[in-house]
Amino acid sequence: MKTSIATVSISGEFPEKLAAIAAAGFDGVEIFENDFLAFDGSPADVGRMVRDHGLEITLFQPFRDFEGMPEPLRSRTFDRAERKFDIMQQLGTDLVLVCSNVSPASLGGIDRAAADFHELGERAAKRGLKVGYEALAWGRHINDHRDAWEIVRRADHANIGIILDSFHTLSRKIDINSIRSIPKDKIFIVQLADAPLIDMDLLYWSRHFRNMPGEGDLPVTEFTSAIAATGYDGYLSLEIFNDQFRGGSPKAIAADGHRSLIYLGDQVRRSPEAATLSVPDMPQQAAVKGVGFVEFSADEKDAEDLTTILKTLGFRQTARHRSKKVSLFEQGEIRLLVNTDEQGFANASFAVHGTTAYAVALVVDDAQKAFARAIALGAAPFEQVVAEGEVRIPAIRGVGGGLVYLIDDKGDLGRFADIDFIPVTNHGDALETTHLLHVDHIAQTVAYDEMLTWLLFYTSIFEARKTPMVDIIDPAGVVRSQVVENAEGSLRITLNGAENRRTLAGHFIAEKFGSGIQHLAFHTDDIFATAAALRANGFKPLPISPNYYGDVEARFGLDPDLTERLKADNILYDRDDHGEYFQLYSTTFGEGFFFEIVQRSGYRGYGAANAIFRIAALKKALRPEGVPRA
Repeated sequence: MKTSIATVSISGEFPEKLAAIAAAGFDGVEIFENDFLAFDGSPADVGRMVRDHGLEITLFQPFRDFEGMPEPLRSRTFDRAERKFDIMQQLGTDLVLVCSNVSPASLGGIDRAAADFHELGERAAKRGLKVGYEALAWGRHINDHRDAWEIVRRADHANIGIILDSFHTLSRKIDINSIRSIPKDKIFIVQLADAPLIDMDLLYWSRHFRNMPGEGDLPVTEFTSAIAATGYDGYLSLEIFNDQFRGGSPKAIAADGHRSLIYLGDQVRRSPEAATLSVPDMPQQAAVKGVGFVEFSADEKDAEDLTTILKTLGFRQTARHRSKKVSLFEQGEIRLLVNTDEQGFANASFAVHGTTAYAVALVVDDAQKAFARAIALGAAPFEQVVAEGEVRIPAIRGVGGGLVYLIDDKGDLGRFADIDFIPVTNHGDALETTHLLHVDHIAQTVAYDEMLTWLLFYTSIFEARKTPMVDIIDPAGVVRSQVVENAEGSLRITLNGAENRRTLAGHFIAEKFGSGIQHLAFHTDDIFATAAALRANGFKPLPISPNYYGDVEARFGLDPDLTERLKADNILYDRDDHGEYFQLYSTTFGEGFFFEIVQRSGYRGYGAANAIFRIAALKKALRPEGVPRA
């Protein structure tokens, strides 16, 4: 599979864009004309720069308002085309994109357009060049790839072909199967883009909200499968117009783009129609069985405070690491590690971010295969020295530079806790168990412009789906939230995108110097029994405004006795069509980290309606801006 990306898809100056595109692993690049015009070098200079990066110029674009023009405008369009051909030859590329005419002066008619393209093909052939015709979704006369193909077919010239763009086809809900009848040698290049489903003007939607395949809601995989069914084996190229990408990191966006194409290719490869699509072989998406452990980095003082909280939550220290200063705390199926080692990655993480839940281990069906897939999709591997006889756990870099460990029940990986840890028989204070069973979900706070990156990261590597975006209302702004989850509920990761530092999420990112896990939610089957045990252990719940409970009683028609029980234990309540949801929170630890305890009975959400009340309560406990830590 040959991959390409248009320079318009990423931010930066032209040389910076090329460097990012090459570093991401693309084979080719589309030169968007404005990028070329804004660059001081000659076309020959640009061509050399591209080739010096090991790239091919796959396309020069766009050439606008060509077909169906009346005289004298028609003659002028051919003069413009000749000028474009001059530049192409100096660049060292042989394909130009002509998008369907949007000029109010243009004349309709399939045959008229076909005649224009036949003449353009004659001119292109004299120079050894090719012309690809693309139907813009908002074209004045041609806005459907089926009509564009009919024009190309009637033009009947070897140097005239069609360019297919997923956005233009899918945004207008055009029958994808119509692509299958187009001869593969007449498809000159395929451009790909996804987008969230938004009801708005097509041009505005296209110019501002496109994203990488797999990041939006359009059926790009089905579109690409139809392309593959033709036998097409040329470039798959990204053409993305997105305001967020225009202000983002060129390197990160290019890496996302390449990952999206490899992931897309892998999805198509697994369909019967992919015989001609040469895609790197990789294991299938990893099935996640649960969370193996969450690891905190801390110094001795913070570890002592954190340990106190964990004990009131009913956790007991059950083991210590053989060679590192790491303590293991357990309850139910939950494992938490507290790492105070003064060497290694955990210590480096603490030096930058302070006390954080910097690593999570996911239990998968096959850790080595999951690791191989992650690397094939561009994830950064992580490895550090382990002592002799200890287990080497495959790991990749995750959100905010943290770690995602991959474990399974095979061999030493399935016994790593027994191998690497020594049991502790003195559990200290004999506090009550609080009936916590397993990790319900992990909440990661990220900068809003990173959300698509991490959604793609998780859904491409693991067998999971993303939920629709939800607005979480913070008294100081809005936080965008999406969830990565699997059908079994054994993987639930909420991604909360912060847009300003005055929100609780934004404060966390600013004070922790980056994205990361902001809270852990544990599941119980009996929230009231858990609350009673927490009380006995001296746990300090997050105080919820008493005004909340009168409203929730009226909203859901709760029995007043239930309302009083909720109020007495500071428990929040929600309900959907599938069941009930109870939430109980800790106060904040450090700069906004907290624990949550939930009971879900068929409920499929995450308590978004309660978020504003929880956030308001949590923010009261934060250290005010400008006040130093004690």
